[in-house]
Amino acid sequence: MNKKGTIRVVSTNITENIVKICLREGFIESVRKHQENNRYFLVSILRHQKRKTRKGIYRTRTFLKRISRPGLRIYVNYQGIPKVLGRMGIAILSTSQAYMYLVDG
Repeated sequence: MNKKGTIRVVSTNITENIVKICLREGFIESVRKHQENNRYFLVSILRHQKRKTRKGIYRTRTFLKRISRPGLRIYVNYQGIPKVLGRMGIAILSTSQAYMYLVDG
């Protein structure tokens, strides 16, 4: 959101799965695993999807919202999955089997 070209996050199972989904959907150009002081990091190069506004300024349309967090888990059935950006976005869900994502549109 603040126009960074690359990001670096600690490599965990959750972040690896989310980065794979973002790579598949085209939000990230490339990913590499980097080791530093016995810790692994994922270094990602972002792809900025730019849209021109009326004033000629390019803006990225990114809305991120974490609903369930470690202190307050939210469980829903298939009917309670929220619609993302009026069915124009993706929702990343964790299940007991794996991570999955839903593309509305």
